[in-house]
Amino acid sequence: MAKNKLITPFVKWVGGKRQIMTSIVELMPKSMSGYTYVEPFVGGGAVLFNLQPKNAIINDYNTDLINVYEVVKNNLNELIADLMTHENDSDYFYRIRQVDRTETFNQMSKIQRASRFIYLNKTCFNGLYRVNNAGEFNSPFGRYKNPNIVNEPVLKAVSHYLNSNNVKLTTGDYWDVLKDVDKKAFVYLDPPYHPLSESSNFTGYIQGGWNIFDQLRLREACDELHKKGVKFLLSNSAHPFIKDQYKNYNINIVKASRSINSDAEKRGEVDEVLIRNYE
Repeated sequence: MAKNKLITPFVKWVGGKRQIMTSIVELMPKSMSGYTYVEPFVGGGAVLFNLQPKNAIINDYNTDLINVYEVVKNNLNELIADLMTHENDSDYFYRIRQVDRTETFNQMSKIQRASRFIYLNKTCFNGLYRVNNAGEFNSPFGRYKNPNIVNEPVLKAVSHYLNSNNVKLTTGDYWDVLKDVDKKAFVYLDPPYHPLSESSNFTGYIQGGWNIFDQLRLREACDELHKKGVKFLLSNSAHPFIKDQYKNYNINIVKASRSINSDAEKRGEVDEVLIRNYE
């Protein structure tokens, strides 16, 4: 069945995979037929939406992000109506941004929270979803002339895909997803990347961030998958630490263009790794 080209990410996400999509797809098993596609760090969903699998389990630790997916699936018309009420204005932006610092945030409906999430993502600087240690959104206003706040065709296509296929949405620790998978699953892992340098570290889209021990725990999870005979593909930075951790697996180096960096000189092509436990 032909893929729907309108099914694409509707939020901008740090480390989005569109830059290396060709390499990812080329390294996947020749046929995905019969597999349940499992993505424990779904983020913006670039790989999911490129593959458009019939059976999938997608997860993210960010509960607000998964709420957006759920609302796109279950409450699309109400979401679009709410998105249309937003204004591309600095004062309005900061008023909406500060809601998560008040009691009002807990009183918002799922639809209102999803609408706020998409609005801030479309209008904040560089589309950079970032929270502070208190879990409060803190990216500044982007000052775009005409941001696409209501991308109705894409939202409708994504909603139709989620409703027409067996796609399970979960939020929580990736271990909870991986512990139940078997050989009928194919797992794609796109965790927060290990920083190439101290200054390049960016983990602001998960409150608390990731550190070296999280990377070690993930490698242990991959070892468990391998023992169970579950095929996995993992993307990460081409840091020597990461390459050493996964030295027993197949490692491919790929070039990716990264545009999200406060220092313009540090934007551009960087090496990333694609690691898999199959030929």
